[in-house]
Amino acid sequence: MSNFRLALKPAQLRLIDQIDRHGQLQVAADALAMTQPAASRMLAEVERQIGSALFQRTPKGMEPTEFGVSFLRRARVILREMESIATDMRDLREGYAGAVRVGAVTGPAVSHLVAAVRRVKQEAPEAQISIDVMPSRELLKQLTAGEMDFVLGRILPEYDSKAFNILPMHDEKVTMIARVGHPLGRASVVTLMEMVGHEWVLQQRGSPIREATLAAFAGVGLAEPKNIIDSPSMLLTIAYLAQSNAIAAVSDEVAQLLIQPPISARFTVLKTAHDLRVPPYYLLDLVRRPLSPLALRLREELVTMSRRPILDLTTR
Repeated sequence: MSNFRLALKPAQLRLIDQIDRHGQLQVAADALAMTQPAASRMLAEVERQIGSALFQRTPKGMEPTEFGVSFLRRARVILREMESIATDMRDLREGYAGAVRVGAVTGPAVSHLVAAVRRVKQEAPEAQISIDVMPSRELLKQLTAGEMDFVLGRILPEYDSKAFNILPMHDEKVTMIARVGHPLGRASVVTLMEMVGHEWVLQQRGSPIREATLAAFAGVGLAEPKNIIDSPSMLLTIAYLAQSNAIAAVSDEVAQLLIQPPISARFTVLKTAHDLRVPPYYLLDLVRRPLSPLALRLREELVTMSRRPILDLTTR
């Protein structure tokens, strides 16, 4: 078998396609903004490489030969693939395609990140967006390892803040929740003294919400609760609260998401006399690693959403 190779250009494939579609060389040339002589020379060059005529001239116009039919079938596959490549490159360049992985602590994941992702997915449904919700220490570990594009978390002292692009966001309010029907649920105000003896579900030691909760007990001269379930899992926390008289300290965004429509779960907020807040979180990405167009698009949406009322859950 001879070593038969073709050196065809996209313009040549388009010309053959247009000749078949219009049946006339002049019309095909016009469609491609070419002169008729230039189109004729291009057709002749393709046929020279093929070693056979691709079209025969009939009273009705130019019709493909057997070689032409086979050539067109393959050429159109190539042209469609080239169009797909162009579309993919454009979508990647404009932030409508690609992959992005982000992370957040629980509060901003609920209050802002969900809304931002929904907005991006409305315009870029095929974009691959991965979201992890975890403590700031894990977020920063994965961000600095290059495993995440950006995170919503807190800067920890063991990390050099100069390594990050930093955008201040919000602090988080801590809210105590329990099941509907909890013995303390009907009180207009619940004191820490009344809550300390109950069972609790709290995040692991070192987490801002847990430390703020325990500091509140210490601030009024109380030891921390003795009956504590340690779990970072919100799903487990919800299940445990629903089946017990335990109390959980969560971000206010999570509490409102559970209690308000459309979820309207059977939980209640235990009202305390004073607001309890944890340090603010930040939008962080690495200085040394520029964001992709898709990551930039999601980041911009996130900043926009962060300027809206935090508990405006039903309009997102």
